[in-house]
Amino acid sequence: MPQEFDVVCLGGGVAGEAIAGGLRDSGLTLAVVERELVGGECPYWGCIPSKTLLRSAETLSEAHRARHLAASRVDWVVDFPKVSKRVLWMARDLDDRRPAAAVEATGAKLFRGEGTLTDPRTVTVRLTPDTTSELIARRAVVIANGGTAVIPPIPGLDTVEYWTNRQAAIPRELPASLAILGGGAIGVELAQAFARLGSQVTVIEAGATFLHLEEPEAGAALRPHLEEDGIAVLTGDPCVSIERLSAQPSNQRSAVVLHLKSGAVVSADRLLVATGRRPNAEAWRDAGLPQTERGWLKVDPATLEAQSGVFGAGDITGLGGFTHLAYYHGQVIARRLRGIDARADHTAVPRVTFTDPEIASVGLTEAAARATGIDVIVATADPAESARGYIHDFHKGVIKVVGDRKRGVLIGATLVTPRAGEIIGELVLAIRVGTPLKMLADVIHPFPAFNRVLGASLEELAAKVA
Repeated sequence: MPQEFDVVCLGGGVAGEAIAGGLRDSGLTLAVVERELVGGECPYWGCIPSKTLLRSAETLSEAHRARHLAASRVDWVVDFPKVSKRVLWMARDLDDRRPAAAVEATGAKLFRGEGTLTDPRTVTVRLTPDTTSELIARRAVVIANGGTAVIPPIPGLDTVEYWTNRQAAIPRELPASLAILGGGAIGVELAQAFARLGSQVTVIEAGATFLHLEEPEAGAALRPHLEEDGIAVLTGDPCVSIERLSAQPSNQRSAVVLHLKSGAVVSADRLLVATGRRPNAEAWRDAGLPQTERGWLKVDPATLEAQSGVFGAGDITGLGGFTHLAYYHGQVIARRLRGIDARADHTAVPRVTFTDPEIASVGLTEAAARATGIDVIVATADPAESARGYIHDFHKGVIKVVGDRKRGVLIGATLVTPRAGEIIGELVLAIRVGTPLKMLADVIHPFPAFNRVLGASLEELAAKVA
């Protein structure tokens, strides 16, 4: 017999967890359907393990810097099994019993299985190969089943054993050489992690620039840091075919050879495919819900509804692939389900690439702002040319702030500097509430913190207001 609930959530990731918490003690019954691990991509194959891997690599880089700043000799030997063990431990050893129990402690009912939306009120869950359960949503269905790695149609790719973020974020081996297809945030983060641990890394980006979603100054500022770590960054030269390198000892994995459009050839022991994400639309596509041009679930950005009684949350909406945004969506939807007129605001969603230095940004890029007809004003600075920059022995960074001359407010910012992810918070708030530039320029920043350089940049921007 079908089981009825007030709300059925397709996906037990961060958004699903937030909805369960938000509906606790509301009197509404909730079913959460998860085919893999409760918590979703982030804690097991995404943010948590990858940043743990980066932190291990960062400590080695800091030890190297000690030779310049504090020591005449520093020796170490990379203990990759130790790194791998800690990364897996941070990924909960792929054990979701505690988060699953936490979801059920809210009063939600957890269904483990492959969920499919058969109509806007019905989810069929395949619990075992021979067993299904039908769930009826009396009030609403929430689609929060995220995305997965895009695998590009490159000839020969299917003949090699490649990694996606799932294998690279919790690695069991340290390859002598690593080729990475894709120069986005995932690609460059993992490139730096593996390079600092000892791999020879090549990043291959088909586009003219890497980190193309950010301001062009961001990639330009980060590039010398990647190259200093021994990373080769190839841009504007797409991979056109891939083959296995046959002349490998029988006790080793077959290496790969990548042929680029220019005729260049890149060989590596391992290949990581980091060319973007696609929606897990197969779980709901046949229910007739609207989709964006790229196949994501099309929702109203404010109410997060795809249609009456069907919500989308997190990555699946295409509004941003960030854990913090998925959690925010879950909170907004839970409030709406409780009868509160909550609305999502995507004006100031922060994003951080956790390389060294970090890249943090929020709001519109200069190009995006100009494309909408805004009378744009811009100010830039190098945080390396500050007291903190010299103290930290930091080189080659950038801060770029973008304003609306007519309104006199900040509309975008990009930081390439140590601590960028922590500094960006005040700019997120400034953009969200529309703080006047003249007021931002009057804020006192502590000396000699990295964020002090914001003061001069914001003062320069405020001086350009009409």
